[in-house]
Amino acid sequence: MEAKYCLLPGRGVLRLSGADVLTFLQVLITRDLDSLSPEQAVYGALLTPQGKYLFDFFLTRQGDELLLDGEAARLEPLAKRLNMYRLRADVQITDISADWEVCAAFGSGIATALALTGGAGAAMAYGEGVAFMDPRLDGAGARIIAPTGQGGAMLAAAGIRPGEAAEYDYFRLGLALPDSGRDLVVDKSLMLESNLEFLRGVDFDKGCFVGQELTARTKYRALVRKRLLPARIDGPLPDPGTPLLVAEKEVAVMRSGQGDRGLALVRLDRLAEAGGLGQSLTAGEAKVTLLMPDWADFALLEAEA
Repeated sequence: MEAKYCLLPGRGVLRLSGADVLTFLQVLITRDLDSLSPEQAVYGALLTPQGKYLFDFFLTRQGDELLLDGEAARLEPLAKRLNMYRLRADVQITDISADWEVCAAFGSGIATALALTGGAGAAMAYGEGVAFMDPRLDGAGARIIAPTGQGGAMLAAAGIRPGEAAEYDYFRLGLALPDSGRDLVVDKSLMLESNLEFLRGVDFDKGCFVGQELTARTKYRALVRKRLLPARIDGPLPDPGTPLLVAEKEVAVMRSGQGDRGLALVRLDRLAEAGGLGQSLTAGEAKVTLLMPDWADFALLEAEA
């Protein structure tokens, strides 16, 4: 795929600063921050105490401050939630979305074009902002957090052509990467069902984080009952929330989609009863085939373990 870049209008930026910012976040979020540096970005989430999804985000370091790339529509509740935990910690949280932007660069040759070496999560200063390879997955492209107008201009100067956000959406669906708010449902989704452990978003060796007990129990007792899986669509794209059926029995629920690609949350026991991945599911006039992600390192029958 030709290298392209686009603005991600659904993303916003928080600036986090203060002497206690790293220790403050370390005990809250799902990702170990020991590796976070100006040369390494990370991906993580903040959960409810019951282990349900609230927010996911990318974190990069710029000097002594952190830049957080998150879902724009939920930055205000994220800041409120963090301030609720802040107490007397020396941490300042500022929404700078009005003056900053998030861009995605995707396709072949992105790391070379940006001179970003080191694989997933590799980061560097980029003008007045930062550029980093997507920490979730090798080959998932790069992200740029920069003052408004600067990111796109620098990417164009690097020889990367402009594209559309819909093209990036199609690209990330091909990699089975969940999108905040569409594939991850607030106060409902579980991190392991959403594959965040395999997308470098959950660490089990870091110590405590909010919601750790339920998340760890799900992992170590093999209680993963559902999985977010990529889907190939033949026919009209089903709306999010549409049941995907085999012989009138619901096996999965549609999440986000674009063209002939989508993601679906799949009940593993029902998928097994229906005959596994080879079965054709229906949603109105559409036929849907569930797939395994290329990077998958999990068994679809964990629920029977």
